[in-house]
Amino acid sequence: MQQRVFNPDAVVRVVRFDDRHFCLVIDDALLEPDRWVQFARARREEFQAVNFSLYPGTYLMAPDELEASLNELFLWKVRRHFDARRCVTAVYRFSMVTLTPQALTPIQWICHRDNTSLDAGLSIQASVLYLFHDQSLGGTSFYTPARPETEIAALFSDAKQLAPQAFSAKYGIHAGYMQQGNQYFRRLGGIEAKWNRLIFYDGGMLHSSDIPAPERLTTDPLSGRLTLNGFFTCRRNLA
Repeated sequence: MQQRVFNPDAVVRVVRFDDRHFCLVIDDALLEPDRWVQFARARREEFQAVNFSLYPGTYLMAPDELEASLNELFLWKVRRHFDARRCVTAVYRFSMVTLTPQALTPIQWICHRDNTSLDAGLSIQASVLYLFHDQSLGGTSFYTPARPETEIAALFSDAKQLAPQAFSAKYGIHAGYMQQGNQYFRRLGGIEAKWNRLIFYDGGMLHSSDIPAPERLTTDPLSGRLTLNGFFTCRRNLA
């Protein structure tokens, strides 16, 4: 019999930002959160720099036990809140934000979506489990476009292609982690980081990690911004 990893009595709370955008919040999510911090700490040297997404830091793939338990939680308590039917793929990894503001590229200066390359018949849901006590390391903020989609598309395209100085000159956005909205994105709201808090959200919603004190970032899982991130790609519900 598989040992329980997540708290079976934890309550799923819906936090709404407006009539369309929301986030699910589960506090006291893990039964033994310290166990997983120690797991990551023991494998500190195995964390690798992220080279496959916009994430500004390092990652370590989660063990099978944790994967199976988070997948079960998603299927039985979370999936019904989203446009998600059968889960096609799921990815789970420990992550740590580690880059200084000066090391970020322009595409990392702004919020992003996780579903930009998905087939129209698929949706993606994302989760973040905060495994740190220092709340100044930051939670997660959510945004909506403040300009027409054509302008937003051009902004994202230029953020991937222009040099930092050229991007700043054209858009008035400068190196650093996104903290609030700007002329292109309006902040809908956010979820504060809390020890052993797990959140789920639609990966198509614009979002960004809150990093109010980048000088506090470290590569040590015991003191840094350690999270467990999950990404669930599902078939959309039948019309």
